[in-house]
Amino acid sequence: MAIDTFIDYLRKEKRYSPHSLSSYKNDLSQFYFFMKDELQLPDNHKPEHHDVRSWIVSLMEKDLNPKTVNRKITALRSYFKFMKREGLIDYNPTQKITALKVKKQIPNFANEPDMEQLFNEIEFEPGFKGTRDKLVLEIFYSTGMRRAELINLKISDVNFYNRELKVLGKRNKERIIPFTDKLAASIKVYLSEKQKQNIENINPDLLFVNDKGKKMAEKFVYSLANKYLSLVTTIEKRSPHVFRHTFATHMLNNGADLNAIKEILGHANLSATQIYTHNTIEKLKSIYKQAHPRA
Repeated sequence: MAIDTFIDYLRKEKRYSPHSLSSYKNDLSQFYFFMKDELQLPDNHKPEHHDVRSWIVSLMEKDLNPKTVNRKITALRSYFKFMKREGLIDYNPTQKITALKVKKQIPNFANEPDMEQLFNEIEFEPGFKGTRDKLVLEIFYSTGMRRAELINLKISDVNFYNRELKVLGKRNKERIIPFTDKLAASIKVYLSEKQKQNIENINPDLLFVNDKGKKMAEKFVYSLANKYLSLVTTIEKRSPHVFRHTFATHMLNNGADLNAIKEILGHANLSATQIYTHNTIEKLKSIYKQAHPRA
């Protein structure tokens, strides 16, 4: 099947993550199901421009988020581009399809006093579990790394001598993130606690493990972030990604160079990092109103 060939190409050549591969496959399958079930088209029908347009309209009628629809358009565009390159089709039906307009959203982030409260006042469970949970949040806030990146960290990725973390990001792109002496001390305390655990078949390579010594699940890490953010902030979203937004915003507000933040976050281009400048501009407006005599 052409979809399977395409997914195999993304896996081997583009090195897409399992999560991305699953999303691409689901989006493409949904499109072909729509053509067969809704448009009543035969299996051998080659998609045309109006078929894609009809699908997009149907998605919009379901009140799907424009960002979600755009992701599906991207999946289709990539797939048909691949098909045309392989000589399987003569015409790319997404060629004249444009992405939907998406309202720019300000990233959710916690304030600096919230983070101070989290790490200095909130009590964590004593022993291995509490030490681990606190360190997970510390690394999120100190490095801005993604949830999947943190879950897959190995002990060998921690370079105490140079105070550097080696992170494997999207599409297996490796980057180096510096960390502080304070975080180094926290990691050492956690590793000491981990070593004391008498858990059978505990994973010796992973930095973080769950209570059974295995790799932590994404859902577990989400619940952990949600639980502790709920104690210090009232922002609506309280996911691990909020720590990433918070890291970038606080770095920018305290004078960090935008390009440096881009490198630490592992963004492919600067436009992805520039969403954080809005928060800085809002802060400048506030200072301006307070300081200027005629504001």
